[in-house]
Amino acid sequence: MPKPLSPRTIELVKLSVPAIAAHGSDITRRMYSILFQDDHIRELFNHANQGEGGSQVKALAGAILAYAQNIENLGALVPVVERIAHKHIGYHILPEHYPFVAKALLTAIADVLGEAATPELLDAWGEAYWFLADILKERELEIRTQLEAQTGGWTGWRPFRIEAKIRESSVVTSFILRPEDGRPVVRQKPGQYLTVRLPLAPGETVKRNYSISSAPNNETYRISVKRETNGQGASKYLHDQMDVGAVLEVTPPAGDFYLPEEPTRPVVLLSGGVGLTPMVSILEAISSEYPELETHFVHGALNSQTHAMDRHVRKLASNHGRATVKTFYSEPTADDAEGLSHDHDGFVSVSWLKENTPFDAADFYICGPKPFLSALVPGLLKEGIRPDRIHYEFFGPTTELIAA
Repeated sequence: MPKPLSPRTIELVKLSVPAIAAHGSDITRRMYSILFQDDHIRELFNHANQGEGGSQVKALAGAILAYAQNIENLGALVPVVERIAHKHIGYHILPEHYPFVAKALLTAIADVLGEAATPELLDAWGEAYWFLADILKERELEIRTQLEAQTGGWTGWRPFRIEAKIRESSVVTSFILRPEDGRPVVRQKPGQYLTVRLPLAPGETVKRNYSISSAPNNETYRISVKRETNGQGASKYLHDQMDVGAVLEVTPPAGDFYLPEEPTRPVVLLSGGVGLTPMVSILEAISSEYPELETHFVHGALNSQTHAMDRHVRKLASNHGRATVKTFYSEPTADDAEGLSHDHDGFVSVSWLKENTPFDAADFYICGPKPFLSALVPGLLKEGIRPDRIHYEFFGPTTELIAA
């Protein structure tokens, strides 16, 4: 563990909370502009939500504010630290990268706060930054050591070849990835993601996280990717340019959203849109490894055109025997007859879950766009579901303090 923060540092960071609350987005926007001047550091980041006007600016500002507000209650930040550490494994953030962010963050605080950023305040934030950075570096070292010790384990970027490309719906395509070196791959925890690096253009690469949609098998991974019409084109590039035989680079499986090795309660898997991908991985694992585990797979999609992997999911549930599948279509087509192509029109709701799942006894795993989570997580909490029984992953900007 790093050296504890000094009482004066804690005091000054707490006193800066109002300023961070008022100017946090300006600070993080300035911080990114400084970082992105260095091509070496710029390449470390996922730029889908970054940069000027990016939603990551606000997310990072919120993370910095939360750190300042909890500077005397760091236990509250443990889940955030775990999530950041896994993101850093995915993006291959190393200890030598931390000083660049420290310099950019402190410079940004000084630039935005002006005279209010006294030398003493900047020293306090420097100490606070390195305290958190040291915690992260220790945890990242633990994760890397564990990965390298496993059969098929590795760290950093490893070339994988696309072995198969499978159209799952009008918008989702699956890619089977096998390592070029022919060696085994580390067994992921069902629900985790891969980080891939794509050669979008000569001299230009992008990094994206894609959930693994298959159970562990020691040889390959499957990612199932929605073709987005906006953004910087990574998903479009995968769909349109990456065919069987193409090579992309991959870091090891990472993520703090996964099924535990010994689930002790019934499981409710809730997904929206392409958020079903980690749920398919979890359901495959349950189907093969946990024959007695009561499981409820509940999915929301627009309609049958966009709904991916439904037959596969229903077959898994049927073979398992103690798993059920229910689907909701929010925009069913004229050909989507309720009860045939799907089970219900509309949206998944907490009230429906109370009536149709082992609500008070289950663990809930939720993945989808942020509005999907916003509609369910607060409702579950309001109905008395304990936070430790609600596990979620969402698509969009995250709350990394070091790099995203």
